[in-house]
Amino acid sequence: MKKLLLLINPNAGKGGYRHSLGETLMNFHRAGFSTTVAFTDKHGDAPRIAAEMAEDFDRIVCVGGDGTLSETVSGLMQAQRRPVLGYIPMGTTNDCATSLGLSHDPALASRTAAAGQPVALDVGRFNTEKFFTYVAAFGAFTEVSYQTPQDQKNALGKFAYFLDGVTRLPNLTHRWAKVEHDGGVLEGDFIFGSVTNSHSVAGIIHLKEDVGVALSDGLFEVLLIRTPESVLQLGAIVTDLLGNKFDRDYVTLLQSKNVRFTFREQVSWTLDGEDGGSHSEVLCENIPQAVQIAANL
Repeated sequence: MKKLLLLINPNAGKGGYRHSLGETLMNFHRAGFSTTVAFTDKHGDAPRIAAEMAEDFDRIVCVGGDGTLSETVSGLMQAQRRPVLGYIPMGTTNDCATSLGLSHDPALASRTAAAGQPVALDVGRFNTEKFFTYVAAFGAFTEVSYQTPQDQKNALGKFAYFLDGVTRLPNLTHRWAKVEHDGGVLEGDFIFGSVTNSHSVAGIIHLKEDVGVALSDGLFEVLLIRTPESVLQLGAIVTDLLGNKFDRDYVTLLQSKNVRFTFREQVSWTLDGEDGGSHSEVLCENIPQAVQIAANL
């Protein structure tokens, strides 16, 4: 039989994996896999396990949120041979699952993880030493991803992002940045910037295929929001983002294979919803079709 590693983050999604574990294992068995189960205990376990065990398995399936998927991908990027990846979403927003057309029902997602069609997925490299699967971002609304306790994110879901953003509105920090992309250079004060390979960011911003978004085209979508001049203008920005409108003077959406940010001070970043550290210079490089993931696309 083919060999499958089931990598579970027991803290994601209120530990909901317990309710579907039996059916999940049966689905893997029916697909011809002999399954080994491993659990993560702390941050950093998933990339280590994935890197160490990648060459011993035909498929690795991770159970957890977007952070667990990101860590698993980071581990695969360190392996000589990368098996097909499967994903059973158990997180708060599950942006990657949305982009890949995966069910949020664990039993249905496990069927796709076992027997879905492998599709190519670009991976982002962040300052040469880190990787991200769907978003690297700085500025407004990003700190909630890694500063909000997991139990609150589980309870509040997407509302946690709105709630945190509203509490920070009076103190929004703007950063001067030079942004070098394939098509040129932008400079200015920004309250938000993101480099994405996803149709959904934080379950709030949705980038549709009609604006050229594809997950394996070797291109990032770069979203930049300039500093508003008033609270009313900030409200208009939020309204435009929720309505998928990116044609305003203060909102820029562009595509680029690589993008470099230069700041005048250290700026905090989030990578796939986790703390990415503080940097005065950031280079995001697209690694085209770096992994294969079982999906319904």
